[in-house]
Amino acid sequence: MSRRLPVILLLILLPLWLAASYGARYGFMEDAQWVGVCADDAARWECLVRANLGLMIHFQVLGWAALLTALLSFVVPGRAGWWLAVLALVFGCPALALYNTTFGVFAVVIACLRLVRASRQA
Repeated sequence: MSRRLPVILLLILLPLWLAASYGARYGFMEDAQWVGVCADDAARWECLVRANLGLMIHFQVLGWAALLTALLSFVVPGRAGWWLAVLALVFGCPALALYNTTFGVFAVVIACLRLVRASRQA
């Protein structure tokens, strides 16, 4: 496997993940159609997913997960730390799109700093 392949995949998949997060925000959370559907029948599985996503937004679960993972990635050396930084970006992009910007922005910056940090050669 090429050394650059994970970086190339990251640069391709991360914008798609961010677009999907904004799609969930504007197409699912803020769409007036879902407000009406869920007001009529709150037991539908779509409404339950929407309600749980709303609770995750309220309690800033994605922001905290992204921030904790990014801080952990900065401490863990080697490839494991690099992959933890990728995981922090996976949590951080939806955090930015879904109203958890307070923690999400710090997590994304810390994770990006970890991704570009030069590895120490012994």
